[in-house]
Amino acid sequence: MKTDEQNSNLPSDEDKLQLANTFITSLKSNNWDTMRSILAADASWTLPGTSLLSGYANGAEAIIKRAQGLKHFGVNFDLKYILIGLNGFTLSLRNTANRGELILDEQVAIVFEVGDGKITGMATYLSDVPGINAFFIAGI
Repeated sequence: MKTDEQNSNLPSDEDKLQLANTFITSLKSNNWDTMRSILAADASWTLPGTSLLSGYANGAEAIIKRAQGLKHFGVNFDLKYILIGLNGFTLSLRNTANRGELILDEQVAIVFEVGDGKITGMATYLSDVPGINAFFIAGI
């Protein structure tokens, strides 16, 4: 059971909401310096599947490179909900893109962990892993 002292070290709901909004705004506007400012240097991001963008992105620069990769593939991010948790937050998104006859249309949840006022970890959950495996391929 957490003590009052341990609970006082948790980020406030307002801080988590601000980080969530800053992350999605910087992603949509290609503002990589702002995104970098809210990421811990050793933050990590996991993405399921075997696609070009799947696996681990370790460190703030790797996270930004993955975000830039998503943008390179033309992904549109439609924010559905920001869900607040004890240690972080989750973004509920609908991601869409198309390339020729290939269509990406999936529900996404990105679970964020927060510590010391920064994003320390991210884990993506997808409704269509085979879809991203087919969409995010080399040569595009």
